[in-house]
Amino acid sequence: MVETLQDKGVVVTGAGGGIGAALARRFAAEGARVVVNDLDGAKAEAVADEVGGIAVPGDASVIVPEARDALGGTVDVYCANAGLGSGGSEAAPEAVWAAAWDVNVMAHVRAAHALLPDWLERGSGRFVSTVSAAGLLTMIGAAPYSVTKHGAYAFAEWLSLTYRHRGLKVHAICPQGVRTDMLAATGSAGDLVLTPTAIEPDDVAAALFAGMAEDRFLILPHPEVAAYCQARAATPDKWLTGMNHLQQKWEATQR
Repeated sequence: MVETLQDKGVVVTGAGGGIGAALARRFAAEGARVVVNDLDGAKAEAVADEVGGIAVPGDASVIVPEARDALGGTVDVYCANAGLGSGGSEAAPEAVWAAAWDVNVMAHVRAAHALLPDWLERGSGRFVSTVSAAGLLTMIGAAPYSVTKHGAYAFAEWLSLTYRHRGLKVHAICPQGVRTDMLAATGSAGDLVLTPTAIEPDDVAAALFAGMAEDRFLILPHPEVAAYCQARAATPDKWLTGMNHLQQKWEATQR
């Protein structure tokens, strides 16, 4: 069972809408003091006003000190939720690849670097990484997104195996389609792969809280992803062939 969140200090990045806003609402409903971060200051303020939290707009990579001060000096839970859904292939501009890497991976690394000294000293802390099923599997038409989400998952995994004996709890949330602006931006590939089974942001928040209650690292709001992962690991060529068929089906819609 997850410990009480009453008066705990929680930071949620990318919380101006979608999954981040749903997480902010759920943590606030549990009695936490919530910092709402988003690049869009107006959106951050709107969600903070709604949940009785504190808006700290700006780049998620550098907001830990300001968020910690806003919470009176202590962050108990950090939700690394901000992300870029960058599409494209290997031919995507290097600036697109660099931005995806910076937001989807390095922002998590920088946050952990800023948070871990305090957490390890006191023997407690919770790091929540919004990854994506693409970080476990892949996503057609979105090489920068898929590759960097694999990186985000790998970093969360590394944090957990390295520091769990020192009180750090880590959760990797890996949903498929979620009805957010990011899903809408995936276009025809998202329409084919993600939209048919898309869930609401509140469903993702509920899955996280269920996982926290059971101290589970891997949070699968779409339970079927577990079977996909098993198939990918057990028979990779069969899995890749199936994904290639999906790729061909998508390509046919582009003609």
